[in-house]
Amino acid sequence: MRILTLLFVYLPILSTTHLAQSVPDYSLKSTWAALPDQIPVALKARISDTSLYQYADVFYVYPTLNTAKTDRRWNVPLEDVAQQKKVLETALPFQGSAFAEAGRFYAPFYRSAHLRSYYVADPKGKEALELAYADVRAAFLYYMEHYNNGRPIILAGHSQGSTHCGLLLQEFFDGKPLQNQLIAAYLPGIGILPSELQNIPLLTSPEQTGGYVAWNTFKKHIDQKAYNKWYKGRAVVNPITWTLAPNSSKEQHKGFLYFDGKVYSQLFEAHLIDGAIWIDRPKGKFFWLSFTMRNYHIGDINLFWKDIRDNAQIRVRSYIEKH
Repeated sequence: MRILTLLFVYLPILSTTHLAQSVPDYSLKSTWAALPDQIPVALKARISDTSLYQYADVFYVYPTLNTAKTDRRWNVPLEDVAQQKKVLETALPFQGSAFAEAGRFYAPFYRSAHLRSYYVADPKGKEALELAYADVRAAFLYYMEHYNNGRPIILAGHSQGSTHCGLLLQEFFDGKPLQNQLIAAYLPGIGILPSELQNIPLLTSPEQTGGYVAWNTFKKHIDQKAYNKWYKGRAVVNPITWTLAPNSSKEQHKGFLYFDGKVYSQLFEAHLIDGAIWIDRPKGKFFWLSFTMRNYHIGDINLFWKDIRDNAQIRVRSYIEKH
């Protein structure tokens, strides 16, 4: 399934001990995949309402895209053309677009770590993730100094992107003045222990602001090895109801963004369990997904694309009303 080529990774938010000294120059537009005045064509095609741009910003970090076993690099250079193509034509239109109507959109290129960095014992794996975070951190600092101007913020990521957004929350928001500007952080695709964020709560209603949401998606016959190792006991909400309700109905599901560019609604029920959610078999032509995929992690955003898009806008409006 081509739109779900955003390969999955499993890792709780890590604690970096040091950051790389050399980072990209984020004053250059070429180091950004998207800026408010630099929206890629494929992403722009999914934006029709910009009414919230005057109120809020979105800082989006894409997931691991360098997954090939034949790729022996630990990090992908910013100038890698193939990587840029994946970001601009896959990650942004099929993931970032879920948040792109909630505020002015920022997405930095960064030297993302290879998928194996999450699994191998080699210390170079941890160093690769630290290098990747150093880039995201530098981009965020440049954004705060030159673009933010005190505006409220949505942080959004998936998988490795959520890892880095979680670290931004820990370093810059948690118990710090910037927490007052946090609308919400969307952190699907990683296992977050509730204790890892001391002052930033898990949001358990669709209008809440000032916290984070997280989920990890399985099918009914759960991949128990992955679930037990990475997700059991972690923070989770249902990305259809945005609550801790144990179930949501097909009728409540607003829309899956499929590879044909269309949004399909009312496809499945979602069930909340300890640290994750599972969905029943999608109906119609999507039925085959339950046989060809071990779990639905790679679709954490796509499967709930319209649910996420609507909710991000609801939270922006709720923040505005409160402030």
